Amino acid sequence: MGELTDKIKGNLNEAAGKIKQQSDNPETRDEGAEQEAKGKGEQFVGKVKGALGDDI
Repeated sequence: MGELTDKIKGNLNEAAGKIKQQSDNPETRDEGAEQEAKGKGEQFVGKVKGALGDDI
């Protein structure tokens, strides 16, 4: 995947995770925290790919 794709997926996962964390259900809140962390990781990968020119 390219830089832009990773950043978009990261943004979507982070946003969905933040929404899930607003739930009254503790399991959903935990899932939201994990999804938000996944999104931040995907954004980081996108930034690294951008810095390296998608050569990884």
